[in-house]
Amino acid sequence: MNMHSLRETAPFYAAQAAECELFAQAFASRLPLLIKGPTGCGKTRLVEHMAARLGRPLITVSCHDDLSAADLVGRHLISGGDTRWSDGPLARAVREGAICYLDEVVEARKDTTVVLHPLADDRRLLPIERTGELVPATPGFMLVISYNPGYQNLLKGLKPSTRQRFVALSLDYPAPEIERRIVQAESGCSEALAAELVRLAQALRRLNEHELEENASTRLLVMAARLAVAGLGLGQAVQAAVIAALSDDAETVAALAEVAAAVLGPLDGHA
Repeated sequence: MNMHSLRETAPFYAAQAAECELFAQAFASRLPLLIKGPTGCGKTRLVEHMAARLGRPLITVSCHDDLSAADLVGRHLISGGDTRWSDGPLARAVREGAICYLDEVVEARKDTTVVLHPLADDRRLLPIERTGELVPATPGFMLVISYNPGYQNLLKGLKPSTRQRFVALSLDYPAPEIERRIVQAESGCSEALAAELVRLAQALRRLNEHELEENASTRLLVMAARLAVAGLGLGQAVQAAVIAALSDDAETVAALAEVAAAVLGPLDGHA
């Protein structure tokens, strides 16, 4: 497949600024990339889009608090009475020259990030202690990590020794016109409905009297639009995909619903 056809089949992504160019330059310069931004702002879609544009396979790992270095690198398995080594996703990416994307890397156990250090500097090596291997990164390999700074605290944050090995890219929720394009393209809804949902998100993001762990994300808007396109009333779609997803607190949910009614008016839905 040539690069032209790869660009044509790349997942849809509406650039906020020059993030695609920075990603491409980091890849060409063999530099690891750190993407920072709130949940649902497009971090994962950017990585998927750029992997397709660059013609590289993509291996994605959703990090969690039980994820260990062995889960990434690999382990010995017993099969038919024999013991054999099985590469983890990071080792596979290093050998195959793939892009390895560690989503929400700060959620992983602390020993995980230490494994990344030799890969995230000029060495571009993966030491596998259990086999004694020192695996050089195949050309085309790229390490990309992401996290949400809103979750960062003393217990969950990247150490400076890790963060300073990466080129950093910050994303936020898109500007209204770009976000409208994204919602319309991802859901198939009308331009008018996409614009309404974006206005709602803008209003919800301005709230500061209610303590929300997350703001209304672009992802939630797309979900609401898809429900509306499928035939669900707009009010029900917004309630299910946006308001109920943002909080479990009854008072907060009621306040969010009031904002939605004020912004959207009658919620009897259209797509």
